[in-house]
Amino acid sequence: MTTQIVESVLAEAEKQDAKKVTEVHLTIGKLTFLGIEQVRFAYRILVEDTIMKGSKLIIKEKSGVIECPSCGYKGTLETEDNPMYHVPTPILKCPECGEAAKIVEGKECTIERIRMVK
Repeated sequence: MTTQIVESVLAEAEKQDAKKVTEVHLTIGKLTFLGIEQVRFAYRILVEDTIMKGSKLIIKEKSGVIECPSCGYKGTLETEDNPMYHVPTPILKCPECGEAAKIVEGKECTIERIRMVK
């Protein structure tokens, strides 16, 4: 995921004829189950030999919201760093009735803003 972020920022910087990228602002949903510190670590390594070297990575976490088709619950879901959540399609259970719920918000990873120097 971090590789895709860096590649996207570099592509946009190239389009804008930027000489340097100084800041990258991300929003990462909690239900992506991406480790924020792992993203930061990978980012530092991936930008090393690019115009992004030394750029500041600012990450805002967005809460997850689930919806249960069985009982109608819509709200947040308390998560923990459980390996089960790192499979491609984890099954999230409704905290009210225990049935499978679907993710409504919190699964995004979005580049919100890029600060560049031309």
